[in-house]
Formats: sequence, structure tokens, C-alpha cells
Amino acid sequence: MNSQNSFSRRNFIQASVVTGLGLTLNLYSCKKSEVVLPEPKPDPPKEDDKSIKITGLSLPAHMDLVKQSEITIDGKGFTQGDQIVFESLTNSSKPKIVINTTVVTDNNILFKLPATVTAEGYRIYVKRGTKTFILGTSVLNFVFNPNIPDVTGMSIKGVVHSSGAGLANVVVSDGIEVAITDSNGIYYLASKKRGKLVFVSIPGNYEVATKGSAPLFFNKLTKPPLTVEIMDFELVSVNNDKHVVMILGDMHLANRNSDIAQFQQGFLKDVNNSIATHKNAGTKVYALTLGDMTWETYWYTTNYGLPQYVQEMNKINAPVFNTMGNHDNNPSYSNNWDAEERYREIIGPTYYSFNLGKAHYIVLDNIEYLNESSSPRNYNEIILPEQLEWLKKDLATVTDKSTPIIIAMHAPLNSSPGVDVSGQQVSNYRLKDSSEFVDTLSGFTDVQLWTGHSHINYTVKNSSSFIEHNLGAVCATWWWTGRSDYGANQICKDGSPGGYGILQMENKSSEWNYKSIDYPLEYQFRAYDLNKVHLTKEKYAPEYTGTSWVSFAGVYANLNLKNEVLINVWGYGPGWNIQVTEDGISLAVQRILAKDPLHIISYSAQRLARNAEPTVAFISSNTAHMFKVKASNPTKSLVIKVTDSYGKVFTETMIRPKEFSYQMK
Repeated sequence: MNSQNSFSRRNFIQASVVTGLGLTLNLYSCKKSEVVLPEPKPDPPKEDDKSIKITGLSLPAHMDLVKQSEITIDGKGFTQGDQIVFESLTNSSKPKIVINTTVVTDNNILFKLPATVTAEGYRIYVKRGTKTFILGTSVLNFVFNPNIPDVTGMSIKGVVHSSGAGLANVVVSDGIEVAITDSNGIYYLASKKRGKLVFVSIPGNYEVATKGSAPLFFNKLTKPPLTVEIMDFELVSVNNDKHVVMILGDMHLANRNSDIAQFQQGFLKDVNNSIATHKNAGTKVYALTLGDMTWETYWYTTNYGLPQYVQEMNKINAPVFNTMGNHDNNPSYSNNWDAEERYREIIGPTYYSFNLGKAHYIVLDNIEYLNESSSPRNYNEIILPEQLEWLKKDLATVTDKSTPIIIAMHAPLNSSPGVDVSGQQVSNYRLKDSSEFVDTLSGFTDVQLWTGHSHINYTVKNSSSFIEHNLGAVCATWWWTGRSDYGANQICKDGSPGGYGILQMENKSSEWNYKSIDYPLEYQFRAYDLNKVHLTKEKYAPEYTGTSWVSFAGVYANLNLKNEVLINVWGYGPGWNIQVTEDGISLAVQRILAKDPLHIISYSAQRLARNAEPTVAFISSNTAHMFKVKASNPTKSLVIKVTDSYGKVFTETMIRPKEFSYQMK
């Protein structure tokens, strides 16, 4: 069995915990028949030398300590010159820490922890010359104030602090209960510890430490529900009133279809260039995924899952906040809670909040993973009641209703828009219990919802204060169209290039754009001369032997010599404007519902050319961000001017006839 298969149906016994600055690691042993992913183990010390005899040992299994504390270990048999060795239980490559003792008595030994000792689990032993004697194992949890009094019914307590002082009015939650720190930065939670996590809603103008690119805003809980745990959060003061967020939808990394190479050579290079541009301008930069970072179908068969995704995420040069998608669930389970456990273990909370500058960010999990035997890997798109109740509590802590509320979740709230007979966009709710979700946000004057899942771009404004941006995918058409033997153009189902969103915030004002991978930010549309778009089997799939060509090629299977031009404006939304002129004269622009012809030849035609059936979920989809104009003749050039809702103008002087090709812009 490969290592990725090994985290199938887990049933663990907890052994110890590692906690620190926002970090907790659990160590597990396995029971029943499951094999788990191997954890690195330290080399065992030499066998205890029988000449060392230490009796009456008292070594706590868990210690809540201030950093660089003095520690006393009780026991008889210690001698002058004994050294204490700390050996990491989780990182075998980490150097052993040898500590000289301060005081040795007949009944105990005293030593001071050096700064090199971090919060984690250790094997601790005595070193006497070349001889060793194991004292046992213990977990060190460094806390700001180890003397916080217990409060009846409160099972989690701690301090949120920065620069040696507690921080007031900071929100801390276990995903069910929500607490606010007092004037000393102290909080209490009456937690049942069901999710085994506690997280801080990072306040604006603060950050947490990161592990790789992962912000360490949560701790893992390991003690029984009624046992009190101290969980602190240390924050660092920054100025992020002005910040940028790279919004990353649907990566579907699975170690197949040349996805890793495309990810690294295309997306990763592009997004890090964008990050560098904003950092060099003195702006704080973050990233936020929209789910489906992995693809649970291939967790086992290609040995690629969440731990491997984390390795790629760490190459993004900014802190990355993650959102859970349907494909990030463990396919070994047929109930939502257990299917999410692997995500909680590797990534963190499935829903949470944080603040950047003056904006409040909320990450939700709107997938109820069912994976029923009658319908493998099926799921509901819904915000479950427990999560919705948490959302209400979280929003209640935001007293200024003009605060921008920016929500990320995987599945869209609204359906992909259509176009009515008058050319107006029409859309409906698709998320279960969507009305209750929207009602929860009533009263806030600026709510932006960012979603993925569909691999297409569209924007729906539900009200003057509520807008949804459904974002095209980083992987475009699941990495197919980016392959060199397919279209080699990385194009989504609606014709949008594969890409990501860039949200710019300054105080309470925001702007956003869709950034196409390997294109400048100014690339916001593609125009087709339909006189040149004729999709024939003979040209695009000559080896296809089936009879379904027309069903995929659609209207483009027919020659169109009407001098029409089709314009695909993937970021189009409320407040955008399309103007087309011929010889300085404005042409009538008609909004239509249509499929993108470039995507048809880049995916479906490529599959048919190999006599392989195109995957239904991957084929070209109708999109409402299509516009059509009619030129006067086949050689008339057009000037296309697209203006977004912020007044930015994007233009193309379209020299006609314009050839249709895989690499066209």
C-alpha cells in the first residue's frame, strides 16, 4: 500500500501534542487495521546504560511554560555534570539540544531551557559522558501567562498578545463558540472540543507567524473536553490597511496530466511575479484559495493529496489562507465530518475568519460530502446549520456595518447567468438555504462573495450591497487545455484563460481584476472574427470516427459569413461597458449566451480526435459574458473598447480578417 492510501479510514489514539505560536501538532498511534502516513521518528538513543540508575522520576507528559523557563525534574540518582538532552519526536533531522544542568540535588535536577527549544514534543534523557538514560517524553507548550485562573465550565483559555502585552477585543473561536479577549488579552471558551481546533480571528493590522506559506492562526486541541487547555496566540503588528489578495480557484493538483509542471512553470511563476510587483510597491500581499486544491479521486492512485499540495503552496511567496472544496474531502468516508478530518489535520479549520486592514474576511465550507455508495463522491452544496450559527456569532462581533465583508467559499451562491430576450442577465440561487445565508449578512453595506467550483467566470449582483464573483480556475479545464499536445492555451470552459483574481483593498475601498496566466493584466477579452470560425471535423478532429461532431461544435459547425464579431469579456459585470466602432461609427453591441469556439477546439475536439469521449463536466459551457457586433464587410477593422466598473479601459484594434487559431489572443 502506498503512503497516500494509508490515511483511509482512521481510528487514532492520541499520544501527545505540540503547541506554540499558533501551532499544534498531534502525534498519533494507530489501532485496528489501518496504516497511517509515517511520521518522522528520532533515532533512538543508545540503550540505557545499566550503570545509570535514576528512580522516583516525575516527568509531566505536558508542560505549559513561559519561554526559557527553568525546569525541575524530580528523581533520585542524578549527579553533578549530568546533561539533559531534548530530541524532537516529530523531526528526526532536527539537531538534538544538549542542556547543561544548573542545580543537582539528591531529589531533583534543575536546568534552564535555551531559546533553541521550541514548543513541541520531545524525548528527554540524561547524558552522563557517553552514557544515556531515558527520562521519558513530554510536550512543551509555551504560554504568555501560565497562571490564568480557571473558570467553571470553560475548557479553553489563553492570551492573545503582541510585543509583550495582551490585546483586547480580539475574537477567538472553536468553530461553535465565539469569545472576545478582555483588556488583558485573556479569553475563555466553553468548548466541547468537537473540531479539536481553536483559532484566532486575526485583527486588522496584525499577522501571525507562518509555517511555509501557511498562517499559524489556529491551535489543535488534544485534551478531553472537560480538561482545561491553555492556547495562546502571538501576533505581530503590521500595517495592512492597504493590501492585495491573490484569489486562487480550483487548482486540482493530482500529479497527473502534466499538472505539476503546468502549475510550476505557468501559474506559480505568474502569481509570484504579481506578488512581487505589489510587494515592491510597499503593499502587503496575501493569497486565498477557493477550494479543490487537490482531487480526492487521485489521492490513492497517484499518491498525491493534501500534504503534497502543501509543498506546492509553500512556493507561493505570500501567506496562503485556504478554503475547502468538495475534492478536498477524504474519499474513504461516507459522512461529511469524518471526510473533513484529514483536511483539519493537514490544513486547519474548514471555516474561520480573519481581518486584513479594515476588511473582515470569512472562509466557509459549503460542501456536505456524502460519498454514498449509490453515487460515489456525491455531495450537497449547503452551509450546514452549525456553521451558519457560527457565522451569525462571528458577524455579531463586527459592529461597524460599513466594514467590507469578504467571504470565500467553494460552490457558488448563484447559478451561471443566462440572457433574456432583451439582453439582460438573469440568474437564480443554486445553493441550498441560500436565502438564510444572504439574510445573515443583511445590514452590512459592502459584501463581496468569492466562489469557484464552476471553472468559469461570472458576476452576479444580488443587491446594492451584495455581489458574487465566481472565479475561473487556475487549472482551467482540469489541466487538459494547457497540455502541449492539446490546445496549449490553458483555457476554461467559458473561454476565460486559466487565471486568478487580484483583489486590491485600501481602507474600505476595493478594486479587482481577473489575471490571466502568462498574459498582462490588461488582457481582459478576446475577439473572434466569425467569418474565420468554422469548426469542421476534417480540420480539427480528422481521425474522429464517431457521429457527434456537430453536437460539440454547435453553431460553429456551420460556415458563418455574416461579418459578425464575437467578443468574450470574462471579467464582465455590473458597471462594465462595451463599445465597438467601425470608422469612428459606433456599432450596436448585443449581449448573447454562447459557447467559446476556442475552448471547443482546445478540449472537446482534442478528445474526439483521439476517439475519446469528452468528460461532460469539462466540455464548453454557455456563458453570458459574450457580445456580438456586425461589421459592414469582411475586411473592415474594428476598435473594441471595454471599460470596467472602476473606469479602467482595455482596447483592441481588431484587424480583419482575424485568423482563428489555438494561440490567438
